[in-house]
Amino acid sequence: MESEKRRYTMEDIEALPDGERAELIDGKMYMMGSPTATHQRMLSFLHFTIYSYIKEKKGDCEVFLSPFSVYLNEKDTYVEPDLIIVCDENKVDDKGCHGGPDFVAEIVSPGSRRMDYAIKLFKYRTYGVREYWIVDTEKSRIQVYDFEHGDMKEYTFLDKVPVEIYGGDLEIDFTQV
Repeated sequence: MESEKRRYTMEDIEALPDGERAELIDGKMYMMGSPTATHQRMLSFLHFTIYSYIKEKKGDCEVFLSPFSVYLNEKDTYVEPDLIIVCDENKVDDKGCHGGPDFVAEIVSPGSRRMDYAIKLFKYRTYGVREYWIVDTEKSRIQVYDFEHGDMKEYTFLDKVPVEIYGGDLEIDFTQV
């Protein structure tokens, strides 16, 4: 019972044994399981499509995929989003990203539904993420939160979804997955 009341820190995250992964939100630790094949296929598709776009346009942003450390704050909020885009090179070092990335995509897993749709939604908005995608393979839908413009849209896997941080110039065609 006492461990449930414990407030965890970055030191606890860094002390995890090799192979164990967890996220830390407001001092509460959330253990992470292994992703499914469906999850990994979607992640590979998104990464390849976004990476190819950035490379073709000779863009300044970088795309990273999980596991990659994101320190929303340096004290008690640490996450490992499925995919991020960072356009400020000063936010990235060998440890990870410090502060909110420009873009975050989370691919919903059965055990992450509440975390992705509620807890992380609030945290990403709070810490300056410009755009947040919740990709739900079970429901074949994508919710796009454009925090920069105060907008939210929902798409299906039959749609081409514009990446708003690129002004819609990049569209992800989910029929290609």
